[in-house]
Amino acid sequence: MSLNLHPMMNVAVKAARAAGNIINRAALDIESVRVSQKMANDFVTEVDHAAEKAIIDTLLAAYPGHAIWAEESGREHGAQDSEFVWIIDPLDGTTNFIHGLPIYCVSIALAVKGKVEQAVVYDPTRNDLFTATKGRGAFLNDRRIRVSKRTELKGCLISTGFPFRDGDNFQEYLAMVGDVMQRTAGIRRPGAAALDLAYVAAGYTDGFFERGLQPWDVAAGSLLVTEAGGLVGNFTGEADYLDQQECIAGAPRVYGQLVGMLGKYSKFASAGDKAAVRQAAASTLSQAAPPATTAATTAATTADTTPATTLAAAPAAPPETATNAPPSAASDAPYAASDAPF
Repeated sequence: MSLNLHPMMNVAVKAARAAGNIINRAALDIESVRVSQKMANDFVTEVDHAAEKAIIDTLLAAYPGHAIWAEESGREHGAQDSEFVWIIDPLDGTTNFIHGLPIYCVSIALAVKGKVEQAVVYDPTRNDLFTATKGRGAFLNDRRIRVSKRTELKGCLISTGFPFRDGDNFQEYLAMVGDVMQRTAGIRRPGAAALDLAYVAAGYTDGFFERGLQPWDVAAGSLLVTEAGGLVGNFTGEADYLDQQECIAGAPRVYGQLVGMLGKYSKFASAGDKAAVRQAAASTLSQAAPPATTAATTAATTADTTPATTLAAAPAAPPETATNAPPSAASDAPYAASDAPF
C-alpha cells in the first residue's frame, strides 16, 4: 500500500478492517448466524448490520459532519446535506457468506460532490486490501496494481453476476451471457460485485458486466478500476453509471468491445436495438418450445379412436425415424464444460 495515505483513506481502512474482524469471527460459526430475507433471494444477516455499525461509528467519529449512504440503514446517519458522502456495503456477497463460500468483501467509498475520490475494498478471508485515491493510483496491500494488457476478447476472462430478483429478465440475460461466452476465454460468476471490480483492477480478470447493481455495489470498485488504468461505464459506454443499475468495466480495449457487444441490452439503447433484442428473444423461445403435436399426442389420439386389435397389429416405427430426431440439447450447448460459469 502507498506509504502516504490520504487521511480519509486511513480512516476508511480502519473502518473496513473493523468490519472484517466482525465478519471473520462470525464465519467461524456460520450456523449460528441469524439470517432474514429482504426480498426473493436477497438476504441480510446480523453480521451485515454489526459490520455496518462498526463502519459508520468509525467514520463518524472522525468526520461527524459527513453523510452516510449504507446498504442496510440507507441515509439515516450523518449530516445528509454534506458534500462528503460515504457509500458503504458492509458485506458484499452475503449469500456466499451464509453458505460458507469465502468470496465476499467490505466496500467503502467516499464521494465528494458526487464524484468518488476514496475507495476501499477489503477481502477479510484473504486479508486483501484494495485501495485507491483519485489521482494516486490503485493498490493491493503494498503493491501498485494495473488492469490486464489483453486487447482481444477471445483471450479474456470476464466476470459477471446473474439476475436473481423477481421481475428480472432472465432470457435477456442469458442472451447477453451467450454473446460474451462465445467470444471470450470464459465467464465467471463469483457473487460479489465489489470484489469483481477489484479483480478487474488487479488484472485477475479482464472485464466485468452486470445489471441490477446499486451504488454501494460499484462505488469503491469503480475507482479501483479507473485508477488502475481501466474504464467504467454503463452498457452504452456513458460514464454516469453509479445509479443506473448497469455497469461495464475493463481494460480500455476490452471495455470498448464489451460496450459494442452489450450496448443493445442497455435501458438507454435505441428503440431499434431494443426491438431487435426482443425479436431475438422471441425467436429463441419459439425454437425452444416443443412442437404443438408430438408423437405422444398422436398416439394418445389414436388410442382413443382405434380398436385395441388394430393397435396390436400395427407395425413398429421404421428404424430410420430415430435418425430424424432433433439433436440433443447437449450438442447445441454454446460452451464446453470447462468454460461453464460457476
